[in-house]
Amino acid sequence: MKIAYLCSKYPAVSHAFVLREVLSLRRLGVEVDTFSIRRSDQLLARADRLEFESTYAILPPRWIGILVAHFKLIARSPSAYLSSLALALRLAPPGLRGRLWQFFYFVEAVILWKECNRRGIRHIHVHMTNVAADVALLATHIGSTITPEQTWSWSLTVHGPFEFYDVSHFRVAEKIMRAQFVVCISDYARSQLMALSEPEVWKRLHVVHVGIPIEQFTRHDGEAEGDNATILFIGRQVAVKGQAVLLEAAGLLAERGCKIKLVIAGDGPQRPMLERFADRLGLASQVAFPGAVGQDEIHAMYAGACIFCLPSFAEGVPGVLMEAMAMELPVVSTRITGIPELVDDDRTGLLVVPGRADLLADALGRLLSDSGLRRKMGAAAREKVLSEFNVESSAVALYALFERYLNTKS
Repeated sequence: MKIAYLCSKYPAVSHAFVLREVLSLRRLGVEVDTFSIRRSDQLLARADRLEFESTYAILPPRWIGILVAHFKLIARSPSAYLSSLALALRLAPPGLRGRLWQFFYFVEAVILWKECNRRGIRHIHVHMTNVAADVALLATHIGSTITPEQTWSWSLTVHGPFEFYDVSHFRVAEKIMRAQFVVCISDYARSQLMALSEPEVWKRLHVVHVGIPIEQFTRHDGEAEGDNATILFIGRQVAVKGQAVLLEAAGLLAERGCKIKLVIAGDGPQRPMLERFADRLGLASQVAFPGAVGQDEIHAMYAGACIFCLPSFAEGVPGVLMEAMAMELPVVSTRITGIPELVDDDRTGLLVVPGRADLLADALGRLLSDSGLRRKMGAAAREKVLSEFNVESSAVALYALFERYLNTKS
């Protein structure tokens, strides 16, 4: 089995789950060639750097190569070229800007088709309904049109929730109709796609949880037990992650006499604002902003905390929650989208209403005051991840889907 994996940017700090999935499929014997629309610019872990070396990046453009590929395709099959360009423009969002971007996706799709054809790859898998899905859709259309005796196909993993915010812009309904099959990382994600499609499409929507490598997130003997009142957050510093609510909750805890240390790891456009907000709340000495963290350093951050908190307003099923739970950290998060499928409230963690600093402070305070409850929830959390969110078992489920659908068309 030989397939391509295409992402908008690969490898990426915030998409470690894709790299883990690729490595697990390779261990099962699948030949996975990786492609990226844009070249990665932040390689914080050794695994990222190794994968970067073998990943084909379409951008930045190699203009001579692009021109040659397009002229060769026109010469070989003008009808395939024009029909694929027409499809690209037909799928464009309204307006001149949408058509222009869709033309760029077509330009990139020709390069992807050429490279996949050269390598003997006929199936492309994509994570998320963004540019990578457009390019994969068009590249496989080119291949199927030029060589109808060969089966070119593509499949898609849908995470949400951002893909569901503007389904017309991302043309989600069109993409799930054209994909050979669709992987949904949660039942919540599948339900959103069901609302966009006819019942006969639903049988091609499959739930496969994103998983983590459990052995990499195991608390070792001698590591801190987490009784140091350190609350940890890891994620992009953008508004939807809710760090400002976490800072408000920390301020309420301080007013209640709780002495805590808050670590907000990650980077993003909101970091300066968050640092100023912490200072205004009088928390500057209690809050650390260590910046972006790679997979090589992340284990130590979990091991040094006693609670992990993710107060997001929008998520799929967050990998950082899985990692923290595997490290036997009790977690506090929000009752939104796919998170309740991972965190069983009051058993493997605590869930609160999003945006409520008072409720978040109550949940954090409850765990801070009860080390026995932290240990009990931490142990249950690890069992939950081990049984339902293990990357190896997820890869087996994905392998079965690839085998089923690719063999069906062979």
